[in-house]
Amino acid sequence: MARALPPRGFEAGDTQKRLQWLEDKTGVRLDGVGEDEPADFQGIIENHVGSVNLPMAVAGPLVLDGSYAQGEYYIPLCTLEATLSMSMSRGLYLTSLSGGIKTRHLKQEISRSPVFIFDDIEDAPEFRQWLDENFELLREAAESTTNHGKLLRIDPYLIQNSVILDFVYYTAEAAGQNMVTIATQEACLLINEIYGRVKQFQYYIECNFNCDKNPATKTILLGRGHQVTASTLIEGRYLKRVLRADAAHYVRGWRQCSRGSQLAGVVGMNMHVSNALAAIYLATGQDVACVSENALGSMDMEVRNGGDLYASLTMPSLTVGTVGGGTRLKQQRKNLELLGCTGEDSAKKLAEIICGAALGLELSLGASVLMNEFAQAHDRYRKKTVLERQP
Repeated sequence: MARALPPRGFEAGDTQKRLQWLEDKTGVRLDGVGEDEPADFQGIIENHVGSVNLPMAVAGPLVLDGSYAQGEYYIPLCTLEATLSMSMSRGLYLTSLSGGIKTRHLKQEISRSPVFIFDDIEDAPEFRQWLDENFELLREAAESTTNHGKLLRIDPYLIQNSVILDFVYYTAEAAGQNMVTIATQEACLLINEIYGRVKQFQYYIECNFNCDKNPATKTILLGRGHQVTASTLIEGRYLKRVLRADAAHYVRGWRQCSRGSQLAGVVGMNMHVSNALAAIYLATGQDVACVSENALGSMDMEVRNGGDLYASLTMPSLTVGTVGGGTRLKQQRKNLELLGCTGEDSAKKLAEIICGAALGLELSLGASVLMNEFAQAHDRYRKKTVLERQP
């Protein structure tokens, strides 16, 4: 286990040991990248006055057999929550003992949803027909604003005298929120120029139908960004050794958590994939606000082979990229290099890695709750404050 997991400890020397251990494992040195210059923040933040120092850890090993991610990975995490990196490492180590995690990238789509308001309901179906006849014209206009984005389709939704147009794009290695906004605006300007001669209408570039940064049932069903699914089959002997649990007990307890989620009206079916997302997003330069829409994972478990645990997680929405935005910052770029997420199809690879890491964390957290170790784990790893230590 010592060869697979990072050295522990909170002294400066322990940090250096981990950095050296990680370099020996991956060939990537994470420290010494230097600070970003103020000019590097253009396009990322305005009124810049400084930077906040967040602690960074690594978790692993994540062994993946994916559509794009193949091999062993150590995950960079920026978090302020004790136990997170240790818990993820425990879950990933468990899955590695049984051959790792299988992931499949299902699709990559992201949209922008302008709404067009007409005088009467009869105008809406006429506008939809015009859109069908002129899609290629609109596609050319939208794609003229980007070298990499592709307009896949326009899905119209007629509501009274309004028409919502869901412009659906493929955005290559970019997360794509800004890309699709600019592209859709260009298409709307063309609609306004041509169809505005025929009918009177008003439009807004977004009506919140695309669910950008909002948890929504639409996203669960249709996806947004990268849609990825992951699964693992854990042998019963390893489940008992690492998590001190058996498969039947685990599944029985998990069903209680699922029922609690249903009763509470939770969107999605997981315990806390948001923890994995936020920590990885901060470490790799993603838009961390997207956690609100991305934490919709659907988790399921079942007993197989009389005592093994089969666990699966589907993430319908991972709005991540490997170019643009915060991925340009030096440490975040180095962290992407650690994961091998640069170049063609690197965004798909990153999405698979994130889904696999989230599955490992869910497995470990589930065990700590079901074995009544949740509180003890947090108490063990937290550092008591000065006030708490005073008599």
